[in-house]
Amino acid sequence: MSVRTDTGLPPEAAEDRAARELSSPTREVTDQTQSPSPVGRRSGALTDRKHLRNYVLIMTLLGVLAIGFTLAIMTYNNPAEFGTRGWWLIVGMRRDSLLTIAVVALCHAMATIAFQTAVNNRIITPGIMGFGSLYTAIQTGFVYVFGMAGVTMLVGVSQFFLQMAVMMLLATMLYTWLLSGRFSNIHIMLLVGVVIGGTLGSLSTFMQRTLTPSEFDVLTARLFGNISNARTEYLPYAIPIALAVTALLWFRAPTLNVLALGKTAALNLGLNYKRELIVILALVSMLISMATALVGPMMFLGFLTAILAYQFADTYSHRLLFPMGFLFGYTILAGSYFVLRHLWDAGGAVTVIVELIGGVVFLIFILRKGRL
Repeated sequence: MSVRTDTGLPPEAAEDRAARELSSPTREVTDQTQSPSPVGRRSGALTDRKHLRNYVLIMTLLGVLAIGFTLAIMTYNNPAEFGTRGWWLIVGMRRDSLLTIAVVALCHAMATIAFQTAVNNRIITPGIMGFGSLYTAIQTGFVYVFGMAGVTMLVGVSQFFLQMAVMMLLATMLYTWLLSGRFSNIHIMLLVGVVIGGTLGSLSTFMQRTLTPSEFDVLTARLFGNISNARTEYLPYAIPIALAVTALLWFRAPTLNVLALGKTAALNLGLNYKRELIVILALVSMLISMATALVGPMMFLGFLTAILAYQFADTYSHRLLFPMGFLFGYTILAGSYFVLRHLWDAGGAVTVIVELIGGVVFLIFILRKGRL
């Protein structure tokens, strides 16, 4: 006669039933619901308390550093007596440099994060579209044709908008042609951008070799990303444009969150992938072309701000990535400008420090994690 348990089943059947319940998917789902994975926490808003605290701590630290460098640039080694008219005049001149730094940091941070999301790659930057190479070709071409006067011919508000328009036109023609044509492949678009950038770079190098030493020296000063390249009359036009495009990207942050899932997932969620991709790339080209025309090419700045924002924000929400990327960019640029201009008396060619920091940070993260 078999013994039955309180469940009404024989002992062997009861043990089998308990084993099946312990290994059932329902229990796994329950356990996962109670203890969300790190990927789930990073996929959207900062719902985890510890994660939110870390984000706020990093943003606070960046804010303190940004304010500290701002005050240092405005007040350090001011030759005039504090509070006098001359002191405030020098502070006003340095304020224009800080506004330029803020505009450039905002453009590169917003554009690079949005661009890497659109192309689903965290290594390449908008510079691959040939903005820096085209800027170099324009500057070199004017010096090659007009000599020393070619540099001054590119100074002015109309010339600033002309350079910006030419760079935007190249990028817009590139991605609208390649994304709307029979290829419709973003990888082909990036490859064509690399080829165009290399071709323009080779053409610029050829023209530079024919210049006189004095012409080459003057040209070289323009080809570095230099805060001193920006003029005060550019700012009333550059600031509203940067803020307007930034606002458009900010309101399109939910769309960017969907694009970050990849083309297949975005299409399955009902997103018009091709249209949204072209719109995002148009906004990116506007930001990068303006920043490049303003101060010159800074190839590593956008990559540096984006990778630091990804690592320290630890989220895929673009409304959290954008502010941190901007603060990283502003802190790096302001710190580099302060060291070069006020400590080393080396002018405002901040790309020297930006590329050094960028290379070191890139190697550290690659060697630590083995991936981006």
